[in-house]
Amino acid sequence: METWIWILLIILAAAAGAAAGFYFARKYMMDYLKKNPPINEEMLRMMMMQMGQKPSQKKINQMMTMMNKNMNQNLK
Repeated sequence: METWIWILLIILAAAAGAAAGFYFARKYMMDYLKKNPPINEEMLRMMMMQMGQKPSQKKINQMMTMMNKNMNQNLK
């Protein structure tokens, strides 16, 4: 085969590999964040106490619900 065909094949293979790598890395991170959310109830309680608020369970539940709702909207 001619040299330009080999170069074209290498460029196409590199582009396909980069696209596939991006897709699988993004999917892996989405699944990871869904299983291990960055903020849980205990962290939220500690943040509120550091800000000088006395956290009630109702307030924490409301904030967790808002965060989960926001996370689900971002995934779509």
